[in-house]
Amino acid sequence: MPNYDSPGVSYDSGLFYDDTGTPPTKQQPMAKVRLGLGRMSPDEIVSLANQVKTAMTGNANFTTPNPTLAALGAAITTATAKVAAQKAAQLAAKQATEDRDTALTALESLLNQEASYVENVTGGDPVKIASAGMSTKNPAAPVGALGQVQNLSLSAGDNAGRLDMNWDPVRGAKNYEVQSSIDPNTDANWKLIDTSSASKLTLTGLTSGQRVWIRVRAKAPKKVNDGAWSDPATKIVP
Repeated sequence: MPNYDSPGVSYDSGLFYDDTGTPPTKQQPMAKVRLGLGRMSPDEIVSLANQVKTAMTGNANFTTPNPTLAALGAAITTATAKVAAQKAAQLAAKQATEDRDTALTALESLLNQEASYVENVTGGDPVKIASAGMSTKNPAAPVGALGQVQNLSLSAGDNAGRLDMNWDPVRGAKNYEVQSSIDPNTDANWKLIDTSSASKLTLTGLTSGQRVWIRVRAKAPKKVNDGAWSDPATKIVP
């Protein structure tokens, strides 16, 4: 208990002769860092790393960072270069795919013209058609009930909010219905989001960072022959 002649205490210091000191305050719970890396794009991760490095440089609160800021900076440099390289490769692959498709379209057009010529010249004789290295169509037969879509896969699209879909084509399908859900165990949550005439589709306008489930079924000319829904595929939207 301080007295009037206690060292360092003056008579007007604000302490009373019977003051026992300030009662301890309740300690606040220790906060936890939240990075959210799992929901970030590669660019966002690099941006966050740069933000952290800048904020911690010269910061008196963090005198011995672990890992060091030099190590963090080196990793940022490497990641930045690899992200840029991947984007360049992706762009080159996209251009190569477009070039391939253009070339194939031109080739297919010529083959179709050649097929028409062979069909006309041979009068539909299957033996003569075969001699041209071409096959003939089988007579049309009823398809009946369509099969279930198999091997549905999802991959990240070129931009945020996009998913690319692929699946095995189903013989006799008129087109395909695509449904999505964020709760696949509840039937009411499945919603029709698109249709496709091919066995692939790009979904757009999805919510980035959200996990979605997707399923597909083949549609027949008659509804009674529609195929069963595929097993759901799931992915977090980029």
